Amino acid sequence: MDYCASCFSSSDLFGCFGLRKKQYCILNKQYTKEEYEALVPKIIKHMNDMPYVDQKGLIYKYGEFFPSDYSPLAYNESVTLEYFPLSEREARAKGYRWGDVTDKQYKATIQIKDIPDSIDDTKDSILNEVIRCEHDGKCPHPCSTVFRIVPQELQFYRRFKIPLPHICFNCRHYERLKLWRSHNLFERICQCAGVKSENGAYQNTVAHQHGAGKCINRFETSYAPDRKEIIYCEQCYNAEVA
Repeated sequence: MDYCASCFSSSDLFGCFGLRKKQYCILNKQYTKEEYEALVPKIIKHMNDMPYVDQKGLIYKYGEFFPSDYSPLAYNESVTLEYFPLSEREARAKGYRWGDVTDKQYKATIQIKDIPDSIDDTKDSILNEVIRCEHDGKCPHPCSTVFRIVPQELQFYRRFKIPLPHICFNCRHYERLKLWRSHNLFERICQCAGVKSENGAYQNTVAHQHGAGKCINRFETSYAPDRKEIIYCEQCYNAEVA
């Protein structure tokens, strides 16, 4: 199946979406087996002979993903920003559209400094306030600059003794995304140095197969080299936790 999405229990499809239990379809249109096998090579040849060229001169032949020119959303309006964060300047340099954030001109009725530090001191009147985000739109996130607290949210904070947030929902979301591991794989060397980790922060509890010397196992991991976590190979890790 080429250029297909959300097609289930199907095979031999080209450029289809949302089909179930189908075969030999092109652009969701049914063909015979013979028609399908004759048409698809012609379509592929046409895509290679007359590829789409975007405004940056990038060439899209058969096998390439759809050009960003045809995306109904700007870069910062899509989930792409969460997986591959780029600044506005970086995104525009790559030829991606960047949506202008509309200033809704909400006026804050209370500042962060005026919010109680303890949830026990927070009164129900906070539900009527428009709170100024601590970032105030000066962060790289799509900050909403202000936010409100809804009753269910306040109930949750009180139940678990959590103080009110100081930043808006969007900023909270993107701050949490920083905790995600990378979506890329990095070649790393096991950080087990024998009886301890390389940085000395972790003391091994058992002897490992490589003995008292440093482990030389290489592997790929989504933990980038600049992260603070200690990375062990599978053998050393299992020796500690199994």
